[in-house]
Amino acid sequence: MADVYSSEYAEGKTFDFEGEDALRSDFLEAFAYDGPRQRVSYRMNEFSAVCPFSGLPDYGIVWVDYIPKHKLVELKSLKYYFLSFRNVGLFQEAITARIFNDLWPVLEPESLKIKTEYNTRGGIVATCVVDSADQPPPDTSES
Repeated sequence: MADVYSSEYAEGKTFDFEGEDALRSDFLEAFAYDGPRQRVSYRMNEFSAVCPFSGLPDYGIVWVDYIPKHKLVELKSLKYYFLSFRNVGLFQEAITARIFNDLWPVLEPESLKIKTEYNTRGGIVATCVVDSADQPPPDTSES
């Protein structure tokens, strides 16, 4: 039996995870909105994915902040979409970009900002932001 107090005990141990193709952007649904201009914000406090380097879970918070033109996201579909990340190995920055790129064509909003903040790992809190104000919107012409 290996010595549990040695640095070799956990060395090389990994957990299986799924690839990015397991994400379910097809879960996302929107419905018509014709109200006044407003900012809509959602926060998912129980977000999780898998670090593709270690195979260990990453836990964090996801914020979705947008100004709709004509559509709102249906919240149950958003919840199921977020849950599809649970066993997927993807770096934190790529997750933030993926959520932005998946939501943009569904909502076709005036503006969209996705922010993720992950639990402390190694003394570092990672926060990632993709904001439509910082770049051109994704090209949706092929969709």
